[in-house]
Amino acid sequence: MAVAGLSPLFVGSGRAVVAAVLAALALALTRQRFPRGKQWLRLAVIAGGIVVGFPLLTSFALISVPASHGAVIIALLPAATATAAVLRGRERPSKAFWAATVVGASAAIGFAFTQSGGFGTLGWTDLLLFGAVVAAAIGYAEGGLMARELGAWQTVSWALVLASPLMIILTGLSMAQQPAAGTPVQWAAFAYLGVVSMFLGFFAWYRGLATGPMAQVSQIQLIQPVLSICWAWLLLGETLAWTTILGGLAVILCAGIAVRVRVRPARRPKRF
Repeated sequence: MAVAGLSPLFVGSGRAVVAAVLAALALALTRQRFPRGKQWLRLAVIAGGIVVGFPLLTSFALISVPASHGAVIIALLPAATATAAVLRGRERPSKAFWAATVVGASAAIGFAFTQSGGFGTLGWTDLLLFGAVVAAAIGYAEGGLMARELGAWQTVSWALVLASPLMIILTGLSMAQQPAAGTPVQWAAFAYLGVVSMFLGFFAWYRGLATGPMAQVSQIQLIQPVLSICWAWLLLGETLAWTTILGGLAVILCAGIAVRVRVRPARRPKRF
């Protein structure tokens, strides 16, 4: 909705600037301690994934394709996040977990296929969305670990503040190229992206990832393509058929199964 009238560069970067202002105020008012040493490097990885990569890539992609098409590829995010969590957090999901993940991802993609009419040819838009999935998965996995050290909202806030200089420059560049002008509805959508999607929404999300195991918690995202297409129907007038309802039920069921499957802890080395 926002990129229908506003520049995708402005939407992708400006939303981060709005969130960074809120984050700086929250950190200052609560007198949070500064991260130390390598924590800054890890925060840079998080910022690169969720503050820079995902918002910018999806903003540029969604000027060319409907939201339902984007949901086809974004449906891969739970599986990508689980993989990143396994590699980074050394979690050991069971075979039942991976089976539920594969079935859930397949259900989500198949469900979104019925709404978008298929991928068609793999173009730059699809590559942007694939890149967004990879960026978000890495940011989620690293952020979930960092949240155990700094706290959930503190991790999000420091990542936003760290990326703010770059995002301010990009916002200024976008306004120089194309003055920001949109309808009240488009500005409301932009405000939602900045306040909720880029800031408040991450509080609960990173809290959940920190509580973990991340590979399990990430599967709740299987519901995202269902919600994305439902909101696209309500707000953008995209088609919603019975296949959407049935597919949504299948996706939610798989998400519930995956979340309930236990994850085996990493084996400890034997002591002699």
